[in-house]
Amino acid sequence: MIAAVSGDALVSALIWIVIAAVIFFLANWFIGYVGIGEPFLKVAKVIIALIVFVLLVNALLMLAGRPFIRW
Repeated sequence: MIAAVSGDALVSALIWIVIAAVIFFLANWFIGYVGIGEPFLKVAKVIIALIVFVLLVNALLMLAGRPFIRW
């Protein structure tokens, strides 16, 4: 199974994972810097985590050749 993955797809998925991690870090830093209230802080963190989770799952599915979001 690993031998069926091309080098280009692996590099592309790795780039997507790094980009998603940077986006997650910056978004968490920004909402901490702004200092929004507690109920909204929890909602904002959940939304950010869901977006990054979808990006990561899509990056891993690109390795299988079936991403659910095509850019």
